[in-house]
Amino acid sequence: MGRWLAFAGVSGLIAIAVGAFGTHVLAGRIPATAASLIATATGYQMVHSLALLGVAILARERAGRSATVELAGWCFVAGIVLFCGSLYVLALTGAGPVAWLTPVGGVALMVGWAALARQGFVLWRES
Repeated sequence: MGRWLAFAGVSGLIAIAVGAFGTHVLAGRIPATAASLIATATGYQMVHSLALLGVAILARERAGRSATVELAGWCFVAGIVLFCGSLYVLALTGAGPVAWLTPVGGVALMVGWAALARQGFVLWRES
């Protein structure tokens, strides 16, 4: 549980910090497309920080201690780093080659949600 709670907290903190930086420091200094990328990345990062909080809660419960819950957590972490991170880099540097990481991160986020859904069905069937 502690690992997922720590990841959720750090990720949420980064999402808020980058969002505030983008809104207050970079406003008017970067193109609208770059600002839009930052807004998209911070939104996705915050949603998936909350998803990691859910993973932390599940990991604390006996029924949630499974490889599927672990998979969901690691997929959310990978997705945050790859999807959100690549959008941040693209927005701030314009480095096009990093853009190929964005869909990989998006797939990781989707796999994380699929893993959570699978665990939910397992728990539902057991109840």
